[in-house]
Amino acid sequence: MRGVNKSNLPQKTCATCGRPFTWRKKWEKVWDEVKYCSQRCKTTRAK
Repeated sequence: MRGVNKSNLPQKTCATCGRPFTWRKKWEKVWDEVKYCSQRCKTTRAK
């Protein structure tokens, strides 16, 4: 993903808040498994 414009990064919608979020370098290997935009949304969903 090096050299890609930020506007061209893949996006997903958060399962909790419904907001769109974009690909991050730390999610490079697990992008298919990412469902939440943040740790807060992940913990809120579990309750």
